[in-house]
Order: sequence, then C-alpha cells, then structure tokens
Amino acid sequence: MNRLFLENLLKSYLLEDIYYSDVTTESICKGSKTKALIKAKEDFIVAGLIFIKPIFDVLKEEAKIEFYVQEGQFVKAGSHIAVIEAKDSALLQAERLILNIIGRLSGIATKTKFYSHLIKDYKAKIVETRKTTPGFRYFEKYAVLVGGGLNHRIGLFDAILIKDNHIKIAGSITKAVELARKTNFMKKIEVETSNIEEVKEAVSLKVDVVMLDNMDVETIQNCVSMFAGEVLFEASGNVNEDNIVEIAKTGVDFISSGSIIHHAVWVDVNMKIGV
Repeated sequence: MNRLFLENLLKSYLLEDIYYSDVTTESICKGSKTKALIKAKEDFIVAGLIFIKPIFDVLKEEAKIEFYVQEGQFVKAGSHIAVIEAKDSALLQAERLILNIIGRLSGIATKTKFYSHLIKDYKAKIVETRKTTPGFRYFEKYAVLVGGGLNHRIGLFDAILIKDNHIKIAGSITKAVELARKTNFMKKIEVETSNIEEVKEAVSLKVDVVMLDNMDVETIQNCVSMFAGEVLFEASGNVNEDNIVEIAKTGVDFISSGSIIHHAVWVDVNMKIGV
C-alpha cells in the first residue's frame, strides 16, 4: 500500500475518533511513558500488526513495539500479541483504532484461512470481491492475503471485468470485449457468464478469465472440461463452506467469495496499560 495513501486513511480514522479533542485523556493523562499489552481473548489467525507503528507515526508520537507473534500466525486465547511503550496519552488515543484494525483483519484472515484449508488439495485459489467496507478496502484485502487467499482486482481501475450490465449496454459479449480492447489494450479482460453459450462466446474472443457466475457444479464442470487450458476460470456466486470443495473439484482456477470479508466475524482482542 502506498505510504501516503496509508497515512491519509489512518488520519481519517483518527479524525473520526478524536475529532477536535480527546476530552477524557486530556483531563487525566500526564504524558508519561508507560507500556500496554495487546492480548488475544480467543483463537484466531492474527493480521493487522504492521499498521500499529504507522498509527503512532500519524499521531507524531514515538512508540517502541515488541511483537510476540507474526502476521498470519495462529494464536490461542490468552496469547500475548505485542507490548507497546509510548506516552500514556498516545496509547489511549491509538488504542481503539489498533484494536479495531486487528479485530477486523484477523477475523477476515481467519475465515480466509479456513476456506483456503478446505480446498488445499485442489488448484483453485480463494479470492475476494469488491464487497468491502467503504474506506477500509485495502486493509480488508490485505487480510485476505494474510489468510492465504489471493486478491481479485482492487478497484475499477486495475483490470477489466465485463459484467452482465456492461454486456447489456454494449449489446453483446463480443461488442463489449471489442470496445474494451480499443482503449485498454494493456489490461487483462475477464468476462462474467451465466451459461455455456456465453462461455463459448467469451472463450472464442480469447479473454484472459471467464467468470462462471451462479452456475451449478455440473455446469461448471462441463465448462472447465470443454475449454481446459484455453482460459482461466473463476467460479463465483453463493460460495460457502458447504459447497466450496465441490466447486474446487471441478478444476476451476479461482473461487471468488465476498463472504470471506462481509461475513467474517471480528475477533476479540484487548489492550491493557501497566504491564
């Protein structure tokens, strides 16, 4: 993530919380150095530790951080995650943002790791979608990587994904691909399809990836068998822990699921001063 972009995001998060003043901290704190312990209150895959130091940088406060675990590591309830030494006021102002980031990202990493483990015996890789929290996308997509998944496109700018509404506007898959190639010849092209006829049309255009959207497992299997080696296939739509293995068995290259982000449950972590 671009450093300036990251700083601006963190500034906006701190502004949301502190606004013009932290009235409680300013009333009580003396600005003396102290330590705080971050601790796991349940089992999870940890993610978000790399953002702790940048938070203090944005606050323009010096912080010494000792990590007991690494990004992507499984931790058990009661595990010590990190100790931070900084001014008492800085610790209190950074506390909630640190815990929010670790709690949210670790939940996503944990769910992604679970899905990745389910399909570890197959070539398919789990990827997320753009169903992300506004203003928090880069963090959430980072957590997917920590959990062993891959990132789909980040936004509308880094790849061409021709979906059903684009096809309706253009008139056909062929026309949509032709128009996209005229002005974006350097970008990879993925086309969303909903039936075998659309898959045949997309493959004939030599696109990079064909999305098999909301297809049953039998249809996915037929498409992959028919065009094996000609394009990459992404299965998408209503993916869950009950059907992801059957989808992976079809031989698709990617399985996209928005649920690894929007259905991920926050993990419980806390921070206590005076350790």
